[in-house]
Amino acid sequence: MNGDRDGLAHELRHHYLFAALTDAQYSRLLAHTRARSFAAGQLLFNQGDKAEAFFLAQQGAVKLYRVSAEGQEKIMRLIAPGQSFAESVMFMDEPRYPVHAQGVEAGMLVSIESNAYLGILRESFDTCRTVMAQMTQRIQAHWDEIEALTLQNSRYRVVHYLLGLVPGSAGGEAHLTLPARKALIATQLAVTPETLSRMLHALSDEGLIEVHEYAVRIPDIAALRQRLR
Repeated sequence: MNGDRDGLAHELRHHYLFAALTDAQYSRLLAHTRARSFAAGQLLFNQGDKAEAFFLAQQGAVKLYRVSAEGQEKIMRLIAPGQSFAESVMFMDEPRYPVHAQGVEAGMLVSIESNAYLGILRESFDTCRTVMAQMTQRIQAHWDEIEALTLQNSRYRVVHYLLGLVPGSAGGEAHLTLPARKALIATQLAVTPETLSRMLHALSDEGLIEVHEYAVRIPDIAALRQRLR
């Protein structure tokens, strides 16, 4: 295994989808993974395409979106490095992607063959149960996100979004990188770009965050989380 392959293997191993696998299972799965680059604006798949793989972003940013009958684009989710997408689709009877996926900023992702992953889960109930538990937690997080977008005000949405970018291992403070242009983030949060900028400035004035272009520092995660109550 060359250096690039070793680095890929190490990175994947710590993701929740792969952490539950035994070493033997993981070694088998690596033969069914592939790193691929993408350009800004490149379409990765269309809504309705047959879903033969799921993905983990390594670099750059990807947007998942739908287009209404009137041609209006609605961003469902922005994918940042370290995040996976389309993994739940493999459990459908006839797996097809429910959204379009397009590169926002050029980068790199890893595709994992769904059938190979499913084959491993079929062999081990314990592995399958652990993965399902982790996936259920992620689904709950998505429900929380939907609630924030539909029931809460714009300030709550912005704070909730920023906290969602905080790594699980973060302690008292966190350093984040926004995964896309603020205009795209505003679209995802169902606010105007002006509203997003105003909210970020207000949070900065309160000392809750520091923003420099795409870089965001949260000096006290607990203090920012208090704003959700």
